[in-house]
Amino acid sequence: MKKIITLCVFAAMTMLQLHAQTYQELCGLAASATEQDSLALAEKYIRQALQLDPSNPHNALLFSNLGTIQRTQRRYEEALDSYTYALNIAPLTVPILMNRATLYMELGKDELARIDYSLVLDRDEANEEALLMRAYIYMKQRNYPFARADYERLLKLNPTHYNGRLGLAMLHQKEKKYEQALSVLNPLLVENKEDALLYVARANIEQDMKHTDLALMDLKEAIRLNESLADTYILRGQIYLEQKKKELAKQDFEKALALGVPYAELRDLLKQCR
Repeated sequence: MKKIITLCVFAAMTMLQLHAQTYQELCGLAASATEQDSLALAEKYIRQALQLDPSNPHNALLFSNLGTIQRTQRRYEEALDSYTYALNIAPLTVPILMNRATLYMELGKDELARIDYSLVLDRDEANEEALLMRAYIYMKQRNYPFARADYERLLKLNPTHYNGRLGLAMLHQKEKKYEQALSVLNPLLVENKEDALLYVARANIEQDMKHTDLALMDLKEAIRLNESLADTYILRGQIYLEQKKKELAKQDFEKALALGVPYAELRDLLKQCR
């Protein structure tokens, strides 16, 4: 009986494969497989569709979907090729440019990501995600005037944008404009009183301002709200080191390690705790 069932299943699969010979059917099967998280099967159907009709303009979407599948599987270089093939078919397509820019960020290729975000903004000047990410890249590159222009443009479009406001506060901090940083961050904290990340961000500014007691109070509140933020323990450990409280600092750095921070990032700080 088992053999009969197996043969029936095999026959059904064979018939499905024979039936699914049209381009549109393969595209539909790929979409269904993706929705069911059957990524290997989705990739198989996409490749069959591409082989069946290599000149179809719809292949831009198929290559983009293939790139996303590969990115999910951490096959980054293959994903990059797929997104690029998609853009060769449909240049300056915003969703595909955004996908490739995201992948460039994951690969640490910030400048290439910035170029793609700029291309997006040439086509869609109100794209909030592109503005946010380009501002972030500019800030990493220490191109603060350009970062400020993008953050301000973003906040003009959406004055309540959480990450835009947080980014602008961090930019003020990097420029040592601490009061301006707090003037952006404090209202955000009033609106998000249970957000541990914002307390850590404010503690960072307070530490730069040498307001150590205030920084420690904010870090204590951040830990109360969320014990799993590694940055909280790293910052508090650094404060304890400055106060010559080496054992307390060591405990915080070890807590950060337990939360997944690579040892290489804390090696020098841990040496200072000896």
